[in-house]
Amino acid sequence: MKASASVLTLAFALALPETAAAWNDRRAAHINTVSQDVFEVVPKIASGRFFWCAAADHAQRVLAAPWTADLFITRGLGRSATTGRVSAVQFTLNADLAPAAIHGNINSLQAGQSMSVQRAYDYCHRLPGKP
Repeated sequence: MKASASVLTLAFALALPETAAAWNDRRAAHINTVSQDVFEVVPKIASGRFFWCAAADHAQRVLAAPWTADLFITRGLGRSATTGRVSAVQFTLNADLAPAAIHGNINSLQAGQSMSVQRAYDYCHRLPGKP
């Protein structure tokens, strides 16, 4: 009986991370693969902080990118190629796929913007509703 209770407890514990991973970013954003090197962030709230946070979270937790790796926007804010939603941004970790570098604020979300995974992840701690 003890063994079956332990197995059930383990199964339940293992199921929880999978549920969280379905969002992929813990903040209600879906991450969809566009190609081998490009992924699309489709958040429920179209704020630059949400896009960068979700991209960094995915890059670090799922793609195992180091904190020092750079995230690049390959296609700026526009209609999702994977879901059809109005607001989506495509990212890559591959510098060879990055458009010419541009500078803008976090809400401009234009192709060519980049920042490190760590800097983008810092926006996760500065989302609306967080202290």
